[in-house]
Amino acid sequence: MHASEMAEEFPVVDLDSAALDAARLLAEHRLPGIVVTDRSGCPQSVLPASQVVRFLVPSYVQDDPSLAGVLDESMADSVAGKLGGKKVRSLLPGEPTELPRVNADDTIIEVAAVMARLRCPLVAVMEGKTLLGVISASRLLQLALTPR
Repeated sequence: MHASEMAEEFPVVDLDSAALDAARLLAEHRLPGIVVTDRSGCPQSVLPASQVVRFLVPSYVQDDPSLAGVLDESMADSVAGKLGGKKVRSLLPGEPTELPRVNADDTIIEVAAVMARLRCPLVAVMEGKTLLGVISASRLLQLALTPR
């Protein structure tokens, strides 16, 4: 089976999309991540939902998780406020990372190898510079575990 046959339609966001809209898209559709494109629609990165969650936790709590117990629930209520006015690009790591991408004719093992190496929950399936779709880790596992 080739990547083009495994790919599914998946929402994408632009680097300059509102961060709050991207977070809502992740939450409403329970997505493991989302492909981020430039203005021309060319994939640039994958924004994992876990990265958005990490953005919401103050760095001092990330450094010392025991401090999370002393924060009240009003902290969680400020999620929309923390993302308001920010762009998707501000949620991405400062250092550019390798785009999790595979070619349309890559096999299931080649797709799995890219996901494993980059520790990414989804990959963009490309044919040249055209995004054909996305393969999520759950989709890959579903196909790998289905007897042929």
